[in-house]
Amino acid sequence: MARLEESELILNDDGSIYHLRLRPEHLADNIIVVGDPQRVEIISRHFDSVEFRIQNREIITHTGYYNHKRLTVLSTGMGTDNIDIVINELDALVNIDLQSREIKKELKSLNIIRLGTSGAIQPEIPLNAFVMSEYGIGLDGLMHFYNTDHPLFNHPMNEAFIAQTHWPSNLPSPYAVSGSDYLKQKLGDGFICGITATAPGFYGPQGRKLRLDLGLHDLNQRLETFSFDGLKISNFEMETSALYGLSALLGHNALTICVAIANRHKKEYNKDYKKFMEQLILIALERLTS
Repeated sequence: MARLEESELILNDDGSIYHLRLRPEHLADNIIVVGDPQRVEIISRHFDSVEFRIQNREIITHTGYYNHKRLTVLSTGMGTDNIDIVINELDALVNIDLQSREIKKELKSLNIIRLGTSGAIQPEIPLNAFVMSEYGIGLDGLMHFYNTDHPLFNHPMNEAFIAQTHWPSNLPSPYAVSGSDYLKQKLGDGFICGITATAPGFYGPQGRKLRLDLGLHDLNQRLETFSFDGLKISNFEMETSALYGLSALLGHNALTICVAIANRHKKEYNKDYKKFMEQLILIALERLTS
């Protein structure tokens, strides 16, 4: 089996993976990922006990126990570029022998649950609603840097989205990926379900205009009217497509559940959303460990 070179699999002096600064023993099989580093402490304070607290840059990791089950909560930072780092390095921790630098013969599957915030696209989705991403549709282009000779990249939703939205050819080609059926069944009861659009930015790529003019003035209207197999685009955020795409290719289960802290159609925003995020955290912890 080929040995991974130092420039491809970068390790720190203590043997930890480069960006996360974690070693395999620091990681649980069930992982909650959040964008906001401060949210790690908000979640882990509910743990029965915490084994490890590790920080490198904006990536904070706490591993401990809740309901006598081992969990890791980790901050990714914002954007699909950060997700690319986090998911590849989480996979390396469990599926690559870091000492021999060889891929293991027996591969492990992680459960990765993103708890975040998002902006609702559909007018009927109320502020503070919990939205589960049946699919992520990537407007970011990240997954096209990986081998696309895979059924993942030939989902019929891709062509339907391009046709219905008249997607401009100068923008990255969209790609649609389903969340984990296992995690949907375990965690998803009672949530609003839809397609989550993942943008490569917060302003222009999500149709927000401040001083710069937009290249696609009716982006949100195009997304709002899209439908596929009875599903509509429910919300906008910046991580899910990469989370779903990389996890699917690497053999992990991934699911995103977000609080809708804004409604883009109605131009509404709730700055007091933190108590609703706290409710979502408790629901996810209980369901994940039941």
